[in-house]
Amino acid sequence: MKNPDNSIARQIVALIQEQHWEAGTHLPAQMLADRLRVSRQPVGEALALLHEKGVLTRERNRGFFTARVLNEPLHEVVRGLGLEESDVVTSVYFRIADDLLRRELPLAFSEQLIKTRYGLTPAQLNAVLARIAKEGWAERKPGYGWEFSSMLTTPDSLLQSYRLRLALEPAALLEPAFRLAPEVIAQCRAAERHLLAGGIETATADQLHDRGVRYHESLVAASGNTFFIDTIRRVNRVRRLLSYRSMQSRGRYIEHCKQHLHVLDLLERERNDEASEFLRQHLQHTIAALSGIEDILQPPP
Repeated sequence: MKNPDNSIARQIVALIQEQHWEAGTHLPAQMLADRLRVSRQPVGEALALLHEKGVLTRERNRGFFTARVLNEPLHEVVRGLGLEESDVVTSVYFRIADDLLRRELPLAFSEQLIKTRYGLTPAQLNAVLARIAKEGWAERKPGYGWEFSSMLTTPDSLLQSYRLRLALEPAALLEPAFRLAPEVIAQCRAAERHLLAGGIETATADQLHDRGVRYHESLVAASGNTFFIDTIRRVNRVRRLLSYRSMQSRGRYIEHCKQHLHVLDLLERERNDEASEFLRQHLQHTIAALSGIEDILQPPP
């Protein structure tokens, strides 16, 4: 079998845990591709890999199903399955992010610069740049070299992304076609309760960011408005880098989770006007909290 992208397999394992999916839960490839915002091909390869490793079962003409409950801490499950990302790749990824925000890297850069500066092998270099490109904060230039997104190099960028979301997300809840499926409400609620039960302290930066992205994108997707959906996905791709840095302060996530749960309760009772207003207040609360940790987002003098 072609070597699959282990990062997709790791994300599927994390999703199984976050959603508390029981043994026998069906995992449609298209559903996972939509949730992880990737094509079906790498998802199919990752599912086959997890089947080989005993995490999933496979039924002819039906697809893949969870084989067991994954109760162990995520890092233990990933390590036990041999799905760990190279420590070097992970470490350098965050070093590049930090150096970029500190203005210590130029916006336009060559692969050789990154390879030399961080002491990477060709394989490690490809892995780091592939992750950065996938997450949308750098892209290959036509012809030669790479370029970081200029949107991500100012302290105001994260706050500006939240102000755009403040204009968009509450309005999405008032769209005429809005419908949030009961199973989506249940999945979002389980993820928030997991964080309140201790996940805030133990989750990685990736997991915390992705959980928030899935929650808010689920609400916007329920609007049925493709323009809303496309905009929020673009915003979430470019804000990931600054979002990581803001996670150095996690105390605010307890209140965030409680507010997320309240919005779900209101939507479940079809009180969309109240949910929209509360979501607006929630985003304003987040903007205020980010203003309070501005020193974390600022580069050093």
